[in-house]
Amino acid sequence: MGFRNNGKLFVGYDLGSENAQISYALSEEGDVETLSQVAGAEKYNIPAFLFKRYGVNQWLYGREALRLADGEDGILVGNLLDMALDGEPVVVDGESYDPIGLLALFFKRSLSLLSQVGTKIGALMVTCPVMDRKILEVLGSVVSGIHLKAEQIFFQSYAESFYGYMLRQPEELWNYPALLFDYGAEKMKVYRMESNKRTTPIVVFIEESEYEPPDNSGQAGPEEMDAVFQRIAEEVCGKSIIGSVFLIGDRFAGDWMKNSLRFLCRGRRVFQGNNLFSKGACCGMQERMAVSEMGRTHVFLGNDKLKANIGMKLLRNGAESYYALLDAGVNWYEAEHTMEIYVQDGNEILLTVTPLIGGGSGQVRVVLEGLAEGISRLRLHFFLKAEDELVVEAEDLGFGDFRASSGRIWRDEIEIYQEIGG
Repeated sequence: MGFRNNGKLFVGYDLGSENAQISYALSEEGDVETLSQVAGAEKYNIPAFLFKRYGVNQWLYGREALRLADGEDGILVGNLLDMALDGEPVVVDGESYDPIGLLALFFKRSLSLLSQVGTKIGALMVTCPVMDRKILEVLGSVVSGIHLKAEQIFFQSYAESFYGYMLRQPEELWNYPALLFDYGAEKMKVYRMESNKRTTPIVVFIEESEYEPPDNSGQAGPEEMDAVFQRIAEEVCGKSIIGSVFLIGDRFAGDWMKNSLRFLCRGRRVFQGNNLFSKGACCGMQERMAVSEMGRTHVFLGNDKLKANIGMKLLRNGAESYYALLDAGVNWYEAEHTMEIYVQDGNEILLTVTPLIGGGSGQVRVVLEGLAEGISRLRLHFFLKAEDELVVEAEDLGFGDFRASSGRIWRDEIEIYQEIGG
């Protein structure tokens, strides 16, 4: 990608509703480390809270904010991500604040912890539980608001961070499906990752599901929690062979998992921790900068991904050839392409759509009603407004001195998989 590290950090930032985490690497191939809030301990969580002292413009964040919350000289502000997504002004100490500004303040203060490492950010990947246009708008505003000078900034979901983490793990963990149990919030989230080795490249899927937590009542004892979690694990594993299991989240702490852990360890490798998503985001950033051998042979098709190659056949140097527009495996919200073409004796654009899985290629016809006869020069813009909805915009640029531009713009919205299925 042409990115030069120049001694700067590759950073993975996990932004959740309750906590944030920061992992980093010193190079494209370097080991990924996670910042600890306590020297010598694995205290990775940065509580996603701000604290404002009454009557003065003094803000604190994270653990310090929680520590001061028991006093009477200020006010604690939480739910920063949720409030930013809601967009409504937030009243703190009698004043109205932009919730995106508050989230940006927390983001900037927490990133300052990287000064422990002594270098600047070169590339940043932010990961959140889900990724959609609204979250992207908020995160874009946050990054813009703090004037972050990173050369490369990207965003991805937890599912893709799980995939990014696995890309950098030993290959034997990929032989069979892998499970990730996330027990850090009100629900227990389960990610099941498996690959289809019959395709080239190998297609990787992650199926997500939610379960009521083992301590659903808030009063369950260790034995009851253990039994509930074992039932969940048995249901998720089913009769299939599972190669590896990852347990993350603070609520897995303690020694309440006895029978459930014994069940999971039967023929499976089990790992426990709570910094997989921030590490996976950092690995994903490394992968963007320098594709690994596993990255070259695998493609992730999660909910955020375009699942088809989209192109068109063009005449180049007198011969017909395929021209790629959008590639399967990219995040749909990042898929975009602009080009100029000449159209002669027609008013149609014919796109070729090739799903990466299931079925062969299909064609989608875009008709430009009212396009002038003869040769026309068009500027085409392709992007997705949803995971399965392609937008094609065509602008009439005229044809030099022979025909002035009409200034007309055509726009067509195509439900990709339904069109080729029909």
